[in-house]
Order: sequence, then C-alpha cells, then structure tokens
Amino acid sequence: MSWAQSVTQCIQSGGMLTSVEDLVESNFLIEHADLYTSKTSGFWIGIYRNVNGQLLWQDNSALDFVNWGEGQPSGDELDFCVELSAATGNWSVLPCSSEKGFICKKSKIHSFLFTFYLFTDAKKDKASGHLNTWILLTLVLIILLGVGFMIYFLFKMKTGSGTGREVRRGSRQLEYSRALTAGDNGSDATNDKEKNEHSIV
Repeated sequence: MSWAQSVTQCIQSGGMLTSVEDLVESNFLIEHADLYTSKTSGFWIGIYRNVNGQLLWQDNSALDFVNWGEGQPSGDELDFCVELSAATGNWSVLPCSSEKGFICKKSKIHSFLFTFYLFTDAKKDKASGHLNTWILLTLVLIILLGVGFMIYFLFKMKTGSGTGREVRRGSRQLEYSRALTAGDNGSDATNDKEKNEHSIV
C-alpha cells in the first residue's frame, strides 16, 4: 500500500502509523520486522515532512530519536515518506506512492500494541481470507455436530436408564408376588399336613 493508504488503514483500525520514540522501541520493531523480510522489503512508519519542511511524527510525538540509513534523508523534498527496512531496521526516504507494508501503533493504558501489516499481494490475502473463513465455518459445524450427538446420547441414556428402572421394579414385584404365592402354598401344605395328622390320631 502507499503511505496515504497505510495512514487510512491504521486510522480505521484505531491506531496511527508507528512512531519510534527510543532505541528500545526501535529494537523491538527491527526484531519483528526481520520476520517479514521474505515478504516485503520495508514498512511505512509515521514520520513525514510538513509544508514548513519540519519532520514530524503522525501521532505528534517528539522527534527525539532517529535511525536513518547511511546518506538518509536525502534532499529537502516535501513529498517523501519514510520506510523502516525489514532487513536492517534503518530508515530511508521513498516516494509516498511506493507499495510497502506498514506498522500501526495503538496506544494502550501502559504499553503500546504494534501491528505489522503486509499488503504485498492483495489477491493472495483475499484468497487466504476466504480459506480461513471456510476453515472456521467447518470447525464450527463439527463442534455443533459433536454437541448435538452428545445431547442425543445423554438423552438416550437418561430415557434408557428410566426404562431399565421400570423393568427392574416390575421384576422385583413379580419376584415378591411369587414369594407371596409360594408362601401361601407353603402355608396350605402345612395346613394339609396338620389335617392329615389330626385325622390319623
């Protein structure tokens, strides 16, 4: 993206093109920018020259720290923008229409959040975004199916165990009634035996 497009993108995401306020912040950015050297040669940062020729940060921080590459900045052009080299971390002046990645800085309460953006191939980014969407939808569908099966089997187990209880209760009642019947039959046999004994005597 061009520098102007990068500024717009950062503002839309709630930040600004990054300022680099000290060596610690510079080293942090260099360390992370180095991870992207295979994808882009550099990133736009938020330094620019105003109409009075003054160098300023987009977020109005003080310009106390600089990390210019050798021979930079070159000339007093008003229409130039600054990139941070992904390989070296040095700053250099480029035409603002050059296509680069960019680094947004979002302020937090006690720290800063840096976001590295790469817009080297917009079509590839869109295709990747569509692929990520399909993967996400597939995972959600699998999770929903899993939850559905769990609910189904828990319901079946609950209703199945209720039926088992009723069967067990019915079989206990059957055994009890058999025991009572057997008990009645036993007492009848005892009564018959007593009758037989009385009749013999």
